[in-house]
Amino acid sequence: MSGYDETYQHSIERPEEFWGAAALGITWDQPPATVFDGARWFTDGRLNTCYNAIDRHVAAGRGGQPALIHDSPVTGTSRTYTYAELLDEVARTAGMLRDLGVTAGDTVVIYMPMVPEAVVAMLACARLGAVHSVVFGGFAARELAVRIDHARPKVVLSASCGIEPSRVVAYKPLLDAALEQAAHRPERCVILQRPQCAAELREGRDLDWAPAVADAEPAGCVSVAATDPLYVLYTSGTTGVPKGVVRDNGGHAVALHWSMANVYGAAPGEVYWAASDVGWVVGHSYIVYAPLLAGCTTVLYEGKPVGTPDPGAFWRVVSTYGVRTLFTAPTAIRAIKKEDPYGEYLKKWDLSGLRYLFLAGERLDPDTYHWASDLLGIPVLDHWWQTETGWPIAANCAGIERLPVKPGSPTKAVPGWDVHVLDPDGRDCPPGVEGAVTIKLPLPPGALPTLYRDEARYARSYLRRYPGHYLTGDGGHLDEDGYLYVMGRIDDVINVAGHRLSTGAMEEVVAAHPDVAECAVVGVADPLKGQVPMGFVVLKAGAARDPAQVEQELVALVRERIGPVAAFRRAVVVARLPKTRSGKILRATMRNIADGEPYETPSTIEDPATLPEIAEAVKGV
Repeated sequence: MSGYDETYQHSIERPEEFWGAAALGITWDQPPATVFDGARWFTDGRLNTCYNAIDRHVAAGRGGQPALIHDSPVTGTSRTYTYAELLDEVARTAGMLRDLGVTAGDTVVIYMPMVPEAVVAMLACARLGAVHSVVFGGFAARELAVRIDHARPKVVLSASCGIEPSRVVAYKPLLDAALEQAAHRPERCVILQRPQCAAELREGRDLDWAPAVADAEPAGCVSVAATDPLYVLYTSGTTGVPKGVVRDNGGHAVALHWSMANVYGAAPGEVYWAASDVGWVVGHSYIVYAPLLAGCTTVLYEGKPVGTPDPGAFWRVVSTYGVRTLFTAPTAIRAIKKEDPYGEYLKKWDLSGLRYLFLAGERLDPDTYHWASDLLGIPVLDHWWQTETGWPIAANCAGIERLPVKPGSPTKAVPGWDVHVLDPDGRDCPPGVEGAVTIKLPLPPGALPTLYRDEARYARSYLRRYPGHYLTGDGGHLDEDGYLYVMGRIDDVINVAGHRLSTGAMEEVVAAHPDVAECAVVGVADPLKGQVPMGFVVLKAGAARDPAQVEQELVALVRERIGPVAAFRRAVVVARLPKTRSGKILRATMRNIADGEPYETPSTIEDPATLPEIAEAVKGV
């Protein structure tokens, strides 16, 4: 096996040769003669993504291997599907959709909780060549209506309810309200009835999932062009006109299959768990498609890192099912750390089979890295990517060569991604100098080729600022060894009296305080300096400290480590931070609150009550 440097150079200098070899890992109906035509990957190839995810493993004699494990602490149930059983469910669900008139190229909106049928629905669409668009279960009716109008689905697949730790969320009334508001009318809705909450079905439009699937004849796989869309995923937090990220079939299958072995070090037959939601890109890529493309067993978890029932929930799942690779967000680890700072719950479970912990979705601050690394005694590997890219841009590639860890960095660019840090004039920044993180074109397979129904917006959003480069929207720097440091969104760099300062760097310092469980630093308006930083911190469980004393210590810590130029003089202890359901901290909304500006409650927020709590906290500052 070649080392990282050799593999990376091959991917950048001879990309067609590199990705042509990777494409051999996929079963094609018509193998591509052209790897790259200057604009798109594998343009003359034909395949079916569902076939590659399920059928080929059954055909190879591995139908008895577990494919999908559903673990649901909120219902107290679990179920395992073999590849053969999953194939039967998917083929029958595809048959149901076919009987409802869904054909290749049609769109289907999926509005479901974390149940096996959500995974089945996605694969059934792929089986027919239909384009699925998953909307996070429980999204508000208005947001769902906007996405229905944009995606124009022929059918909507939904469920009667989702289940949170403290309540049952009825989905059907939200779906009904969304369809009242939407201009587009899907022909049919199919509703999975869950025992915790029965939904009222509308005659002539709504079907009951179980009998509709049971009555359907299984559907075969439809061959599609590699460049045909597999799915559209609307980026979280979009307002106004939705931004629909398009993923194609061919490049997506090749890149995700390659990433499982090379980035995550995962082998066929191993249990791989991405603790995310199918409503997010992590769920699409690493709960559903990549593990199945690679012949792994994937875990679908309907629960939380804490509270279902305790901070040992993740360790129970890892131990029970023999998880080899765990991928989650730093915010999940911070939540566990807050409730169980000394790892008492972890000691109850046998984690000897866990090989790697991968983290992405928010910056992995060094303090959280060290906590997890010391507690687990295994490699804790930061990596960085986006909804748009579909798979990791920068990572410590466990399957190629594990490089020395530098806490605070997701390591180096993954093969295929030509990462640069540019100054405002489009020149490469010297090592250590912050700029805009970009990717030199062409993007590798698996990245978005466009935005759904909006090519002009795609060019405007990602390609116009730095010609020849894709703008990630994140700022950061490369060090002298080529390690990338992503310090947050470009708009999270604040200007303090003419000095450009990264709030991410300040968060790193604040997070290092022994009593801090998690934190956020935002820039707020100041009449003298233009902007000054304000910190919001959540203390660890059991940290019986005077908040005023902690705040003084944090101000001193930032002054010591970054300097007086940071003008960090305000820190506020809060009970919790406002976050999206995927774990991202709502820094822009917090900034508006701190500035006294009007703000809207984002559709993706986990708990709307956190925003008034922030507003109350800043009153006395």
